[in-house]
Amino acid sequence: YFKMSEPQFKKQPKGFATKAIHAGQEPEQWSGNPVIPPITMSTTFKQFDLDNHKGFVYGRSGNPTRNMLEKCLAALDDGKYCLTFASGLGATTTIVSLLNAGDHLVVTDDLYGGTSRYLRLVANRMNIEAEFVDATDADAVAAAIKPNTKMVWLETPTNPNMKVVDIEGVCKVVHKTPGIIVVVDNTFLSPYFQRPLELGADMVMYSVTKYLNGHSDIIMGAAITSDDDLHQRLRFLQNSMGIVPSPFDCFQVNRSLKTLALRMEQHHKSSLRVAQHLEKSPYVVKVLHPALPSHPQHKLALRQCYGHSGIMSFYIKGGIDEAKTFFKNLKVFTLAESLGGYESLAELPSIMTHASVPAEQKEKLGISDSLIRLSVGLENVEDLIEDLDNALKAAVAK
Repeated sequence: YFKMSEPQFKKQPKGFATKAIHAGQEPEQWSGNPVIPPITMSTTFKQFDLDNHKGFVYGRSGNPTRNMLEKCLAALDDGKYCLTFASGLGATTTIVSLLNAGDHLVVTDDLYGGTSRYLRLVANRMNIEAEFVDATDADAVAAAIKPNTKMVWLETPTNPNMKVVDIEGVCKVVHKTPGIIVVVDNTFLSPYFQRPLELGADMVMYSVTKYLNGHSDIIMGAAITSDDDLHQRLRFLQNSMGIVPSPFDCFQVNRSLKTLALRMEQHHKSSLRVAQHLEKSPYVVKVLHPALPSHPQHKLALRQCYGHSGIMSFYIKGGIDEAKTFFKNLKVFTLAESLGGYESLAELPSIMTHASVPAEQKEKLGISDSLIRLSVGLENVEDLIEDLDNALKAAVAK
């Protein structure tokens, strides 16, 4: 049954897992040729002469462990450069700092609450105007572009509604106007399932905290680009603003990347099984998962992505009371924010991850008290399905 209903996504080219294991990891770059890269904790580096050093001066400006991770991450997105930051929002604030006061950016309307909050309540104080549009409509994005538009910020699939944005279509429309940077937040899919640079984006950003690290024990962000000028400008900001990750965290993420391909394959299989099962449940109104034929952008997802991760949403029958009872009865899923770890999580976006989104915006986007977001982890999928069934029965069956 499972094989028969396996949706046909883009075929993954060879070599991803090999890159994740070997890119930037050459033993010869270290003293003693260690196969597993060491952690360099030093904040300062000896210089040969007043104007002669080995590439490192001070830990904020550059660190060997961080550089090694950045090389590996750049390779996974088929990009030339990667810069890492102390958090996903640290990456976001630094990228938005490429803009000047008076600039305008067009943003996906259905997006991570933290990004929305930063743009509405912080960036706007620097006179940077964000306009939120439904980016699934490329014409709506085009219509929002003004003479002072300098950036378009996409998130796809969107959070928490799983809407899929046509990256290539939007990039074609936007790039008709020179000087606009298209940034894609690719946190939900990781470079294993979607590579925005190959679809025409100028920059891809991540909350590395999620699938890239995959173990829910590190907070980090990253930005990848192949544009020399953008890289230089962003590197200057990374150093000037100082939102950099620790060498230990870089070591941990570098280690996590070695199993990224394996983890993502399992997240894909398990979340699809869960979605197919929930779609048949009498206690569920609607399931949002791009791999399901019922998804409004299903065909686009198959064309654009190499698969889907463990993130998905569904509407439970009822409202806040049913949702509360559902969460109380979960035994394997944990009620918690975040996503992308090996453990399965469930949350209510309306009062958790998207609490900072204005009420009228939530209503417009359908982020109601019956919308539940799941991050399907790596446990046995039968146990996950049984857990959801039991909690749904307890909450909805009268």
